[in-house]
Amino acid sequence: MGGGPKKSEHLLVILPFDPPNAIFDRIRHNHPHIKVTFHQLLFADVPWVARSQVPSEIFHDATFLITLSAIPPSPKDCPNLELIHFTSAGTNHIAHSPIYTNTEIPLTTSSGIHGPQIAEWVLMTMLASSHHYALLHKWQNNHRWGQDDQSGVGLMRNLHDKVGQRLGVLGYGSIGRQVGNVAKAMGMDVIAYTARPRTTPESKHDTGFIVPGTGDPEGKIPRAWYSGTDKKDLHHFLAQDIDHLLVSVPLTKDTTHLLGEEEFDILSKRNAFITNISRGAIIDQPALIAALKAYDASMTTGEGGFAVTPEADMKADTSIPGLRGAAVDVTDPEPLPTDDPLWDAPNCIVTPHISGLGSAYVDRCFQVFEVNLERREKGEKLINVVDRERGY
Repeated sequence: MGGGPKKSEHLLVILPFDPPNAIFDRIRHNHPHIKVTFHQLLFADVPWVARSQVPSEIFHDATFLITLSAIPPSPKDCPNLELIHFTSAGTNHIAHSPIYTNTEIPLTTSSGIHGPQIAEWVLMTMLASSHHYALLHKWQNNHRWGQDDQSGVGLMRNLHDKVGQRLGVLGYGSIGRQVGNVAKAMGMDVIAYTARPRTTPESKHDTGFIVPGTGDPEGKIPRAWYSGTDKKDLHHFLAQDIDHLLVSVPLTKDTTHLLGEEEFDILSKRNAFITNISRGAIIDQPALIAALKAYDASMTTGEGGFAVTPEADMKADTSIPGLRGAAVDVTDPEPLPTDDPLWDAPNCIVTPHISGLGSAYVDRCFQVFEVNLERREKGEKLINVVDRERGY
């Protein structure tokens, strides 16, 4: 890969959004031997997956492809392709394509770029729930000071801040590391769970793309680290008095409905709050709704539907079943049907898969690709390479 004169190469970019010209100018300046071609798609009915009848011949002389989901129909359509870079963090949406199953073309993702904005969304929804912002916003809309509402004021007086509360990070990747980083700064106790054991300092390092100044590059934030791939290991982790559970594992056949009734029963010990920023199918959605309703039915509720007993946001009452709340940026299915009961689940915040969006998104996607261009030219190992066997 490295050494010798640089041959002419072709970067094909197929995206539903138009990257700033400055990005292409940067690539052409740093890699003058690379020709850049851009082909724009429009989003289809599924907003976050781009689809198009892209002519198969467009892929023929491409050396590199940057895409969201538009890939060659078959290996014969891309004889010169040496790398496909995805602007998403996962590749589950193309896992059944011939390019994925029948080739060894390296696939890389944009994992690592989402940490800052998603961590802010996680903390925003966590605090909006615990600080009962829906009620405060209702007071503002009604031009009402609210001090005359004894039940509402009681909510605020009994609110427990995050200091000392335990955050369990299920899937300690780039997003989990940045959430852990911010949570620890707030005084929370952070514990992590990964499929593979991380028993040495080196094994805890983040070897993917890292936005400077963010995350947990050396893996030093978690007070304790758990691992495993079976239910027994998972249940041991969930039983660690978790107050907040962040779901940030990739969607694979092994993680589909990873969290259901059994797992929510364990988390009910602390009436945990669950946040899912990964994929909707990782959670058994009807079971989540049932767990939220069980908690809500056991509490005395006031204006806005929030629990008003002193225990609501202080210490868990083991006699109260269910989960005290949830925030989900991903659902099953997507888009979520208008009549789906998740919309009205008590103490549940639902947003339309937007937590990872931000003004820096596109530039950071290309930064990952450019890091790999440099590594490739030096003969170094690429980052963010998809392990086809593991599915991420």
